[in-house]
Amino acid sequence: MSETYAYARVSAHDQNLSRQIDQLRQYVKDDRHIFCDKASGKDFNRKAYLSLVGTETTAPILRERDCVVFCSLDRLGRSFDEILTQWKYLTETLKVDIQILDMPLLCTKNTTNNLDGKFISSLCLQILSYVAQRERENILARQKSGIASAHARGVKFGRPVVQRPDNWKEVYSDWKAGNITAVEAMKRTNLTRCTFYKMAKQ
Repeated sequence: MSETYAYARVSAHDQNLSRQIDQLRQYVKDDRHIFCDKASGKDFNRKAYLSLVGTETTAPILRERDCVVFCSLDRLGRSFDEILTQWKYLTETLKVDIQILDMPLLCTKNTTNNLDGKFISSLCLQILSYVAQRERENILARQKSGIASAHARGVKFGRPVVQRPDNWKEVYSDWKAGNITAVEAMKRTNLTRCTFYKMAKQ
């Protein structure tokens, strides 16, 4: 008996999977069949995904004639070559069906014995996976350009550098000489333990 599984992915840990999960629940009866990753789509080294498809040392959860559902192709991945490789592995090696909800033409359920359907599905897959990778490359290029532009304007990234307190030399000397404890020195300079020792090391 075939089973239907679903896969959801977001790129960052602070992003929410609930929208995808709500959509996938319409196709999967058991929430245990919904696998989720919070990881980049640049490759397929993802814990939940590898649980589904297996690795060199672990057997796949997916069995022949099962179906795996994705909300969109870019939830599968964003690398052109990798998407094509994984698609072939899923459909030809594992012999499972794939359903992309926002692109019905990529559903393999109805194209198994249909040459025209296979051709259209394959053509759409190549175009869309190419677009997915180009979109990712454009995002990275815009980020790089934005960072370079910000640097040129004098914008600094990361935590601001903590300035040494006005009484630093005096307090540091007393602490170094053993006249006061480190805790007292931190109180006088109003510094955290980490910052105090970092400044002392410098």
